[in-house]
Amino acid sequence: MKIIELLKNLKTESIHGNLETQINQIQFDSRKVEKNDVYVALKGTVADGHQFIKQVIQKGVKMIVCEKLPVYLEDKITYIQVEDTAKALGIIAGNFYGNPSKKIKLIGVTGTNGKTTVVTILYKLFKKLGYNVGLISTIHNKIKSRIYPSTHTTPNPVELNRLLAQMLKKRCTHVFMEVSSHAVVQKRIEGIHFKGGVFTNISHDHLDYHGTFPEYIRAKKGFFDMLSSTAFALVNQDDRRGLVMLQNCKAKHATYSMKSMSDYKVRIMDSSFDGMQLQVEEKQNGKINGKETWTKLIGNFNAYNLLAVYGVAMFLGEDEDEILTELSNIKGVNGRFQRYTSSLGVHAIVDYAHTPDALENVLKTISEIKKPHQNLITVVGCGGDRDKTKRPEMAKIATNYSDCSIFTSDNPRTEKPKTIIEDMLEGIKKVDAAKYQTIISRKKAIERACSMAQKDDIILVAGKGHETYQEINGKRLDFDDKVILKESLE
Repeated sequence: MKIIELLKNLKTESIHGNLETQINQIQFDSRKVEKNDVYVALKGTVADGHQFIKQVIQKGVKMIVCEKLPVYLEDKITYIQVEDTAKALGIIAGNFYGNPSKKIKLIGVTGTNGKTTVVTILYKLFKKLGYNVGLISTIHNKIKSRIYPSTHTTPNPVELNRLLAQMLKKRCTHVFMEVSSHAVVQKRIEGIHFKGGVFTNISHDHLDYHGTFPEYIRAKKGFFDMLSSTAFALVNQDDRRGLVMLQNCKAKHATYSMKSMSDYKVRIMDSSFDGMQLQVEEKQNGKINGKETWTKLIGNFNAYNLLAVYGVAMFLGEDEDEILTELSNIKGVNGRFQRYTSSLGVHAIVDYAHTPDALENVLKTISEIKKPHQNLITVVGCGGDRDKTKRPEMAKIATNYSDCSIFTSDNPRTEKPKTIIEDMLEGIKKVDAAKYQTIISRKKAIERACSMAQKDDIILVAGKGHETYQEINGKRLDFDDKVILKESLE
Protein backbone atom coordinates (compact mmCIF):
# COMPACT_ATOMS: atom_id res chain seq x y z
CA MET A 1 0.00 0.00 0.00
CA LYS A 2 1.14 3.57 -0.68
CA ILE A 3 1.71 5.91 2.26
CA ILE A 4 -0.87 8.39 0.97
CA GLU A 5 -3.58 5.72 1.27
CA LEU A 6 -2.79 5.30 4.97
CA LEU A 7 -3.46 8.96 5.71
CA LYS A 8 -7.17 9.06 4.86
CA ASN A 9 -9.12 10.86 7.65
CA LEU A 10 -5.90 11.39 9.61
CA LYS A 11 -5.28 14.89 10.98
CA THR A 12 -1.59 15.68 10.56
CA GLU A 13 0.59 18.44 11.97
CA SER A 14 3.25 18.16 9.26
CA ILE A 15 4.35 15.80 6.48
CA HIS A 16 7.93 15.33 5.27
CA GLY A 17 8.88 12.96 2.46
CA ASN A 18 7.39 10.96 -0.40
CA LEU A 19 3.74 9.89 -0.01
CA GLU A 20 3.90 7.53 -3.00
CA THR A 21 6.32 5.15 -1.23
CA GLN A 22 5.06 1.58 -0.85
CA ILE A 23 5.02 0.18 2.69
CA ASN A 24 4.82 -3.37 4.01
CA GLN A 25 3.33 -3.53 7.54
CA ILE A 26 2.43 -1.30 10.50
CA GLN A 27 4.40 -1.71 13.70
CA PHE A 28 4.43 0.09 17.05
CA ASP A 29 6.86 -2.33 18.75
CA SER A 30 10.39 -1.40 17.67
CA ARG A 31 11.54 -5.01 18.23
CA LYS A 32 9.17 -6.31 15.53
CA VAL A 33 10.03 -3.77 12.83
CA GLU A 34 11.19 -5.11 9.45
CA LYS A 35 12.27 -3.55 6.16
CA ASN A 36 9.72 -1.24 4.45
CA ASP A 37 7.47 -1.10 7.53
CA VAL A 38 5.67 1.87 9.09
CA TYR A 39 6.72 2.63 12.66
CA VAL A 40 4.27 4.45 14.96
CA ALA A 41 6.04 5.92 18.01
CA LEU A 42 3.71 5.48 20.99
CA LYS A 43 4.23 7.02 24.41
CA GLY A 44 3.81 4.04 26.74
CA THR A 45 3.73 3.80 30.53
CA VAL A 46 7.18 2.19 30.61
CA ALA A 47 8.96 3.57 27.52
CA ASP A 48 8.49 6.26 24.87
CA GLY A 49 8.57 4.86 21.34
CA HIS A 50 10.16 8.10 20.09
CA GLN A 51 13.48 7.04 21.62
CA PHE A 52 13.65 4.08 19.20
CA ILE A 53 13.21 6.05 15.96
CA LYS A 54 16.91 5.96 15.08
CA GLN A 55 17.01 2.23 15.76
CA VAL A 56 14.02 1.39 13.51
CA ILE A 57 15.40 3.51 10.65
CA GLN A 58 18.49 1.30 10.72
CA LYS A 59 16.16 -1.69 10.32
CA GLY A 60 14.80 -0.24 7.08
CA VAL A 61 11.45 1.40 7.90
CA LYS A 62 9.99 3.69 5.23
CA MET A 63 7.65 5.79 7.34
CA ILE A 64 7.70 7.22 10.88
CA VAL A 65 4.57 8.48 12.64
CA CYS A 66 5.49 10.64 15.62
CA GLU A 67 4.32 13.47 17.86
CA LYS A 68 7.71 15.14 17.95
CA LEU A 69 9.96 15.18 14.87
CA PRO A 70 13.60 14.15 15.25
CA VAL A 71 16.14 16.98 15.00
CA TYR A 72 17.64 15.44 11.86
CA LEU A 73 15.31 14.05 9.17
CA GLU A 74 16.74 11.18 7.14
CA ASP A 75 16.43 11.13 3.35
CA LYS A 76 14.14 8.49 1.84
CA ILE A 77 12.12 8.35 5.09
CA THR A 78 8.62 9.81 5.23
CA TYR A 79 7.79 11.51 8.53
CA ILE A 80 4.17 12.09 9.56
CA GLN A 81 3.79 14.34 12.58
CA VAL A 82 0.49 14.06 14.50
CA GLU A 83 -0.90 15.35 17.77
CA ASP A 84 -1.61 11.88 19.19
CA THR A 85 0.15 8.78 17.84
CA ALA A 86 -2.14 6.36 19.73
CA LYS A 87 -5.16 7.86 17.96
CA ALA A 88 -3.28 7.90 14.63
CA LEU A 89 -2.40 4.20 14.96
CA GLY A 90 -6.07 3.21 14.99
CA ILE A 91 -6.90 5.31 11.92
CA ILE A 92 -3.84 4.11 9.99
CA ALA A 93 -4.49 0.46 10.90
CA GLY A 94 -8.11 0.81 9.75
CA ASN A 95 -7.01 2.29 6.41
CA PHE A 96 -4.37 -0.41 5.93
CA TYR A 97 -6.93 -3.21 6.32
CA GLY A 98 -9.66 -1.43 4.33
CA ASN A 99 -11.70 -0.31 7.38
CA PRO A 100 -13.40 -3.70 7.86
CA SER A 101 -15.49 -2.47 10.82
CA LYS A 102 -17.52 -0.33 8.37
CA LYS A 103 -18.53 -3.42 6.40
CA ILE A 104 -19.61 -5.67 9.28
CA LYS A 105 -22.17 -5.48 12.12
CA LEU A 106 -19.81 -4.99 15.06
CA ILE A 107 -21.28 -4.90 18.57
CA GLY A 108 -19.13 -3.82 21.52
CA VAL A 109 -19.90 -4.82 25.11
CA THR A 110 -18.36 -2.99 28.07
CA GLY A 111 -18.80 -3.18 31.86
CA THR A 112 -17.00 -4.54 34.91
CA ASN A 113 -18.77 -7.90 34.89
CA GLY A 114 -20.67 -9.87 32.24
CA LYS A 115 -18.75 -8.82 29.10
CA THR A 116 -17.50 -12.30 28.24
CA THR A 117 -20.83 -13.98 28.94
CA VAL A 118 -22.82 -11.47 26.86
CA VAL A 119 -20.53 -11.59 23.79
CA THR A 120 -20.21 -15.38 23.95
CA ILE A 121 -23.97 -15.93 24.17
CA LEU A 122 -24.51 -13.43 21.34
CA TYR A 123 -21.97 -15.38 19.28
CA LYS A 124 -23.76 -18.68 20.02
CA LEU A 125 -27.22 -17.20 19.40
CA PHE A 126 -26.42 -15.65 16.02
CA LYS A 127 -24.62 -18.81 14.95
CA LYS A 128 -27.81 -20.76 15.76
CA LEU A 129 -29.80 -18.16 13.82
CA GLY A 130 -27.77 -19.09 10.75
CA TYR A 131 -25.19 -16.30 10.47
CA ASN A 132 -21.42 -16.42 9.99
CA VAL A 133 -20.20 -14.88 13.23
CA GLY A 134 -16.98 -13.56 14.79
CA LEU A 135 -16.08 -13.33 18.49
CA ILE A 136 -13.45 -11.18 20.22
CA SER A 137 -13.27 -12.02 23.92
CA THR A 138 -11.12 -12.50 27.01
CA ILE A 139 -11.21 -16.29 26.65
CA HIS A 140 -10.42 -16.52 22.92
CA ASN A 141 -11.24 -15.07 19.51
CA LYS A 142 -13.33 -16.97 16.98
CA ILE A 143 -13.83 -16.65 13.23
CA LYS A 144 -16.88 -18.79 12.49
CA SER A 145 -15.96 -22.00 14.36
CA ARG A 146 -12.19 -21.60 14.27
CA ILE A 147 -10.54 -20.57 17.57
CA TYR A 148 -7.64 -18.11 17.81
CA PRO A 149 -5.77 -17.35 21.06
CA SER A 150 -6.55 -14.13 22.91
CA THR A 151 -3.85 -12.13 24.73
CA HIS A 152 -5.94 -9.10 25.74
CA THR A 153 -9.65 -8.51 26.38
CA THR A 154 -9.53 -6.00 23.49
CA PRO A 155 -6.67 -6.42 20.95
CA ASN A 156 -4.36 -3.56 19.85
CA PRO A 157 -5.57 -1.54 16.79
CA VAL A 158 -3.42 -3.41 14.26
CA GLU A 159 -4.44 -6.85 15.54
CA LEU A 160 -8.07 -5.78 15.87
CA ASN A 161 -8.32 -4.54 12.29
CA ARG A 162 -6.45 -7.61 11.03
CA LEU A 163 -8.93 -9.88 12.86
CA LEU A 164 -11.93 -7.98 11.51
CA ALA A 165 -10.48 -8.14 7.98
CA GLN A 166 -10.06 -11.92 8.32
CA MET A 167 -13.65 -12.21 9.58
CA LEU A 168 -14.89 -10.20 6.62
CA LYS A 169 -12.90 -12.43 4.26
CA LYS A 170 -14.62 -15.47 5.82
CA ARG A 171 -17.97 -13.76 5.13
CA CYS A 172 -18.83 -13.00 8.76
CA THR A 173 -21.81 -10.65 8.96
CA HIS A 174 -21.82 -10.09 12.75
CA VAL A 175 -18.97 -9.71 15.27
CA PHE A 176 -19.40 -9.50 19.05
CA MET A 177 -16.54 -7.94 20.95
CA GLU A 178 -15.55 -7.11 24.52
CA VAL A 179 -14.46 -3.50 25.01
CA SER A 180 -12.29 -2.98 28.10
CA SER A 181 -11.82 0.35 29.87
CA HIS A 182 -8.07 0.04 29.20
CA ALA A 183 -8.79 -0.22 25.46
CA VAL A 184 -10.84 2.99 25.50
CA VAL A 185 -8.19 4.98 27.39
CA GLN A 186 -5.35 3.57 25.28
CA LYS A 187 -7.34 4.38 22.08
CA ARG A 188 -7.26 0.76 20.90
CA ILE A 189 -10.75 1.20 19.39
CA GLU A 190 -9.94 4.48 17.63
CA GLY A 191 -11.26 4.47 14.06
CA ILE A 192 -13.45 1.41 14.71
CA HIS A 193 -17.10 1.70 13.63
CA PHE A 194 -19.58 0.01 15.95
CA LYS A 195 -23.15 -0.91 15.00
CA GLY A 196 -24.04 -0.97 18.68
CA GLY A 197 -22.73 -0.77 22.23
CA VAL A 198 -23.85 -2.45 25.47
CA PHE A 199 -23.19 -1.37 29.07
CA THR A 200 -23.60 -4.21 31.61
CA ASN A 201 -22.59 -2.61 34.94
CA ILE A 202 -19.73 -0.91 36.73
CA SER A 203 -18.23 -1.75 40.12
CA HIS A 204 -14.94 -1.75 41.99
CA ASP A 205 -12.10 -2.87 39.67
CA HIS A 206 -9.00 -1.67 37.81
CA LEU A 207 -8.39 1.28 40.16
CA ASP A 208 -4.69 0.36 40.07
CA TYR A 209 -4.80 1.56 36.44
CA HIS A 210 -7.47 4.28 36.38
CA GLY A 211 -6.59 5.77 39.77
CA THR A 212 -10.10 6.77 40.85
CA PHE A 213 -13.61 5.41 40.37
CA PRO A 214 -14.78 8.55 38.47
CA GLU A 215 -11.91 8.02 36.00
CA TYR A 216 -12.96 4.40 35.57
CA ILE A 217 -16.54 5.52 34.84
CA ARG A 218 -15.23 8.14 32.41
CA ALA A 219 -13.29 5.44 30.55
CA LYS A 220 -16.43 3.32 30.09
CA LYS A 221 -18.43 6.36 29.01
CA GLY A 222 -15.76 7.16 26.40
CA PHE A 223 -16.95 4.14 24.41
CA PHE A 224 -20.53 5.46 24.21
CA ASP A 225 -19.34 8.97 23.38
CA MET A 226 -17.76 7.64 20.19
CA LEU A 227 -20.88 5.80 18.91
CA SER A 228 -22.39 7.39 15.79
CA SER A 229 -26.01 8.42 15.21
CA THR A 230 -26.50 5.29 13.07
CA ALA A 231 -25.52 3.00 15.99
CA PHE A 232 -27.51 1.88 19.03
CA ALA A 233 -26.69 1.98 22.75
CA LEU A 234 -28.23 -0.50 25.21
CA VAL A 235 -27.58 0.11 28.92
CA ASN A 236 -28.45 -1.55 32.22
CA GLN A 237 -30.76 0.95 33.91
CA ASP A 238 -30.54 -0.79 37.29
CA ASP A 239 -26.90 0.29 37.52
CA ARG A 240 -27.06 3.95 38.57
CA ARG A 241 -24.29 4.80 36.08
CA GLY A 242 -26.24 3.24 33.21
CA LEU A 243 -27.99 6.43 32.19
CA VAL A 244 -24.70 8.35 32.62
CA MET A 245 -23.38 6.37 29.65
CA LEU A 246 -26.16 7.84 27.48
CA GLN A 247 -25.35 11.48 28.26
CA ASN A 248 -24.14 13.15 25.02
CA CYS A 249 -24.40 9.77 23.25
CA LYS A 250 -25.54 10.28 19.63
CA ALA A 251 -26.69 6.67 19.19
CA LYS A 252 -30.29 5.51 19.34
CA HIS A 253 -30.65 4.17 22.85
CA ALA A 254 -32.65 1.72 24.96
CA THR A 255 -32.53 0.42 28.54
CA TYR A 256 -32.89 -2.98 30.21
CA SER A 257 -33.54 -3.89 33.84
CA MET A 258 -34.95 -6.24 36.46
CA LYS A 259 -35.95 -3.68 39.09
CA SER A 260 -37.15 -0.58 37.24
CA MET A 261 -39.30 0.40 34.26
CA SER A 262 -37.28 0.09 31.05
CA ASP A 263 -37.52 -0.87 27.38
CA TYR A 264 -36.62 -4.48 28.16
CA LYS A 265 -37.35 -6.06 31.53
CA VAL A 266 -36.89 -9.56 32.93
CA ARG A 267 -38.38 -11.37 35.92
CA ILE A 268 -37.15 -14.64 37.40
CA MET A 269 -40.26 -16.80 37.84
CA ASP A 270 -38.47 -19.88 39.16
CA SER A 271 -34.86 -20.81 39.87
CA SER A 272 -32.84 -23.93 40.73
CA PHE A 273 -29.36 -25.34 40.08
CA ASP A 274 -30.77 -26.67 36.78
CA GLY A 275 -31.76 -23.26 35.41
CA MET A 276 -34.31 -20.43 35.51
CA GLN A 277 -37.79 -19.71 34.19
CA LEU A 278 -37.75 -16.12 32.93
CA GLN A 279 -40.43 -13.71 31.84
CA VAL A 280 -39.15 -11.19 29.32
CA GLU A 281 -41.13 -7.98 28.87
CA GLU A 282 -40.72 -5.48 26.05
CA LYS A 283 -42.23 -2.01 25.82
CA GLN A 284 -43.85 -1.51 22.39
CA ASN A 285 -46.01 1.49 21.51
CA GLY A 286 -46.76 2.11 25.16
CA LYS A 287 -47.77 -1.54 25.77
CA ILE A 288 -45.75 -4.23 27.52
CA ASN A 289 -45.52 -7.65 25.89
CA GLY A 290 -44.43 -10.47 28.19
CA LYS A 291 -43.18 -13.92 27.15
CA GLU A 292 -41.70 -16.75 29.22
CA THR A 293 -38.62 -18.80 28.43
CA TRP A 294 -36.41 -21.37 30.17
CA THR A 295 -32.63 -21.04 30.42
CA LYS A 296 -29.93 -23.40 31.64
CA LEU A 297 -28.08 -20.43 33.17
CA ILE A 298 -28.80 -19.36 36.75
CA GLY A 299 -28.51 -16.24 38.89
CA ASN A 300 -29.69 -12.62 38.70
CA PHE A 301 -26.48 -11.65 36.93
CA ASN A 302 -27.18 -14.14 34.15
CA ALA A 303 -30.77 -12.90 33.85
CA TYR A 304 -29.26 -9.46 33.16
CA ASN A 305 -26.78 -10.96 30.69
CA LEU A 306 -29.50 -12.81 28.78
CA LEU A 307 -31.68 -9.70 28.67
CA ALA A 308 -28.79 -7.71 27.19
CA VAL A 309 -28.39 -10.41 24.52
CA TYR A 310 -32.14 -10.30 23.84
CA GLY A 311 -32.07 -6.49 23.49
CA VAL A 312 -29.16 -6.59 21.02
CA ALA A 313 -30.88 -9.27 18.92
CA MET A 314 -34.06 -7.17 18.82
CA PHE A 315 -32.07 -4.09 17.76
CA LEU A 316 -30.55 -6.18 14.97
CA GLY A 317 -33.99 -7.11 13.68
CA GLU A 318 -34.27 -10.74 14.76
CA ASP A 319 -37.60 -12.45 15.50
CA GLU A 320 -38.61 -12.33 19.18
CA ASP A 321 -39.89 -15.93 19.42
CA GLU A 322 -36.89 -17.32 17.58
CA ILE A 323 -34.51 -15.45 19.90
CA LEU A 324 -36.17 -16.86 23.05
CA THR A 325 -36.34 -20.39 21.62
CA GLU A 326 -32.63 -20.45 20.78
CA LEU A 327 -31.61 -18.82 24.09
CA SER A 328 -33.35 -21.61 25.99
CA ASN A 329 -30.95 -24.15 24.40
CA ILE A 330 -27.71 -22.22 24.98
CA LYS A 331 -25.34 -23.47 27.68
CA GLY A 332 -23.12 -21.28 29.84
CA VAL A 333 -19.62 -19.96 29.20
CA ASN A 334 -16.36 -21.70 30.08
CA GLY A 335 -15.30 -20.71 33.60
CA ARG A 336 -18.48 -18.71 34.32
CA PHE A 337 -20.58 -20.45 36.99
CA GLN A 338 -19.44 -23.77 35.56
CA ARG A 339 -20.99 -26.60 37.56
CA TYR A 340 -19.88 -30.17 38.28
CA THR A 341 -21.30 -32.82 40.64
CA SER A 342 -18.97 -35.54 41.94
CA SER A 343 -19.82 -39.24 42.19
CA LEU A 344 -20.29 -38.70 45.96
CA GLY A 345 -22.82 -35.92 45.39
CA VAL A 346 -20.67 -32.86 46.14
CA HIS A 347 -21.58 -29.85 43.96
CA ALA A 348 -18.62 -27.82 42.65
CA ILE A 349 -18.71 -24.46 40.88
CA VAL A 350 -15.85 -22.67 39.12
CA ASP A 351 -16.32 -18.97 38.42
CA TYR A 352 -14.18 -16.11 37.13
CA ALA A 353 -15.49 -13.74 39.85
CA HIS A 354 -12.49 -11.58 40.75
CA THR A 355 -14.21 -8.37 41.84
CA PRO A 356 -16.26 -7.78 45.02
CA ASP A 357 -19.46 -7.26 43.02
CA ALA A 358 -19.00 -10.40 40.90
CA LEU A 359 -18.14 -12.55 43.94
CA GLU A 360 -21.19 -11.28 45.83
CA ASN A 361 -23.45 -11.97 42.83
CA VAL A 362 -22.25 -15.57 42.58
CA LEU A 363 -22.41 -16.24 46.33
CA LYS A 364 -25.82 -14.62 46.63
CA THR A 365 -27.13 -16.80 43.80
CA ILE A 366 -25.83 -19.96 45.48
CA SER A 367 -27.23 -18.88 48.88
CA GLU A 368 -30.70 -18.27 47.44
CA ILE A 369 -30.86 -21.73 45.85
CA LYS A 370 -29.10 -23.96 48.38
CA LYS A 371 -31.05 -25.93 50.97
CA PRO A 372 -30.55 -25.46 54.76
CA HIS A 373 -28.63 -28.73 55.14
CA GLN A 374 -26.07 -27.80 52.45
CA ASN A 375 -22.81 -26.16 53.48
CA LEU A 376 -21.07 -23.66 51.17
CA ILE A 377 -17.26 -23.68 51.08
CA THR A 378 -15.61 -20.85 49.13
CA VAL A 379 -12.01 -20.91 47.88
CA VAL A 380 -10.87 -17.44 46.79
CA GLY A 381 -7.78 -15.25 46.43
CA CYS A 382 -6.84 -11.89 44.95
CA GLY A 383 -4.46 -11.06 42.10
CA GLY A 384 -1.03 -9.59 42.78
CA ASP A 385 0.17 -6.26 41.32
CA ARG A 386 -3.46 -5.17 40.97
CA ASP A 387 -5.99 -3.03 42.84
CA LYS A 388 -5.28 -3.70 46.55
CA THR A 389 -8.34 -1.88 47.91
CA LYS A 390 -10.70 -4.68 46.83
CA ARG A 391 -8.84 -7.38 48.81
CA PRO A 392 -10.50 -6.81 52.24
CA GLU A 393 -13.87 -6.45 50.48
CA MET A 394 -13.48 -9.82 48.78
CA ALA A 395 -12.70 -11.55 52.10
CA LYS A 396 -15.63 -9.85 53.84
CA ILE A 397 -18.08 -10.92 51.12
CA ALA A 398 -16.76 -14.51 51.14
CA THR A 399 -17.23 -14.90 54.91
CA ASN A 400 -20.65 -13.20 54.84
CA TYR A 401 -22.15 -15.77 52.49
CA SER A 402 -20.08 -18.93 53.13
CA ASP A 403 -20.10 -21.49 55.92
CA CYS A 404 -16.34 -21.68 55.49
CA SER A 405 -13.92 -19.60 53.39
CA ILE A 406 -10.42 -20.62 52.36
CA PHE A 407 -8.18 -17.70 51.36
CA THR A 408 -5.42 -18.65 48.97
CA SER A 409 -3.31 -17.53 46.00
CA ASP A 410 -4.86 -16.33 42.74
CA ASN A 411 -2.24 -15.00 40.29
CA PRO A 412 0.26 -13.48 42.77
CA ARG A 413 2.49 -12.25 39.93
CA THR A 414 5.44 -10.46 41.59
CA GLU A 415 3.81 -10.06 45.03
CA LYS A 416 4.17 -12.46 47.95
CA PRO A 417 0.98 -14.52 48.31
CA LYS A 418 1.20 -14.23 52.09
CA THR A 419 1.09 -10.40 51.84
CA ILE A 420 -1.97 -10.53 49.56
CA ILE A 421 -3.81 -12.83 51.98
CA GLU A 422 -2.89 -10.53 54.91
CA ASP A 423 -4.48 -7.64 52.98
CA MET A 424 -7.63 -9.74 52.56
CA LEU A 425 -7.77 -10.55 56.29
CA GLU A 426 -7.95 -6.83 57.09
CA GLY A 427 -11.60 -7.00 56.04
CA ILE A 428 -12.62 -9.72 58.52
CA LYS A 429 -10.98 -8.76 61.81
CA LYS A 430 -14.26 -9.27 63.71
CA VAL A 431 -15.18 -12.55 61.99
CA ASP A 432 -15.00 -15.79 63.99
CA ALA A 433 -11.71 -17.50 63.10
CA ALA A 434 -13.55 -20.82 62.76
CA LYS A 435 -15.26 -19.44 59.62
CA TYR A 436 -12.08 -19.20 57.53
CA GLN A 437 -8.68 -20.72 56.81
CA THR A 438 -5.62 -19.49 54.94
CA ILE A 439 -3.70 -21.86 52.66
CA ILE A 440 -1.14 -20.25 50.33
CA SER A 441 -1.01 -23.13 47.82
CA ARG A 442 -4.11 -22.91 45.61
CA LYS A 443 -3.93 -26.63 44.87
CA LYS A 444 -3.86 -27.48 48.59
CA ALA A 445 -6.65 -25.01 49.27
CA ILE A 446 -8.89 -26.73 46.70
CA GLU A 447 -7.93 -30.15 48.09
CA ARG A 448 -8.81 -28.98 51.61
CA ALA A 449 -12.23 -27.76 50.46
CA CYS A 450 -12.88 -31.13 48.79
CA SER A 451 -11.85 -33.09 51.90
CA MET A 452 -14.19 -30.96 54.05
CA ALA A 453 -17.24 -31.29 51.78
CA GLN A 454 -19.96 -33.84 52.55
CA LYS A 455 -22.72 -35.14 50.25
CA ASP A 456 -24.86 -32.26 48.86
CA ASP A 457 -22.38 -29.59 50.02
CA ILE A 458 -21.31 -26.88 47.58
CA ILE A 459 -17.75 -25.76 46.78
CA LEU A 460 -17.14 -22.48 44.96
CA VAL A 461 -13.66 -21.91 43.52
CA ALA A 462 -13.57 -18.26 42.46
CA GLY A 463 -11.22 -15.86 40.69
CA LYS A 464 -9.63 -17.67 37.75
CA GLY A 465 -12.47 -19.36 35.87
CA HIS A 466 -11.33 -20.26 32.34
CA GLU A 467 -7.62 -19.60 33.01
CA THR A 468 -5.34 -22.62 32.66
CA TYR A 469 -2.29 -21.10 34.32
CA GLN A 470 -1.08 -19.46 37.51
CA GLU A 471 1.23 -16.48 37.18
CA ILE A 472 4.00 -16.51 39.80
CA ASN A 473 7.14 -14.34 39.69
CA GLY A 474 6.80 -13.61 35.97
CA LYS A 475 6.24 -17.28 35.03
CA ARG A 476 3.02 -18.87 33.83
CA LEU A 477 2.67 -22.31 35.38
CA ASP A 478 0.05 -24.84 34.26
CA PHE A 479 -2.93 -24.66 36.61
CA ASP A 480 -6.61 -25.29 35.93
CA ASP A 481 -9.13 -24.92 38.77
CA LYS A 482 -11.58 -27.28 37.00
CA VAL A 483 -8.98 -30.05 36.61
CA ILE A 484 -7.69 -29.79 40.20
CA LEU A 485 -11.25 -29.70 41.53
CA LYS A 486 -12.38 -32.81 39.65
CA GLU A 487 -9.23 -34.75 40.55
CA SER A 488 -9.57 -33.82 44.23
CA LEU A 489 -13.28 -34.66 44.41
CA GLU A 490 -12.92 -38.04 42.76
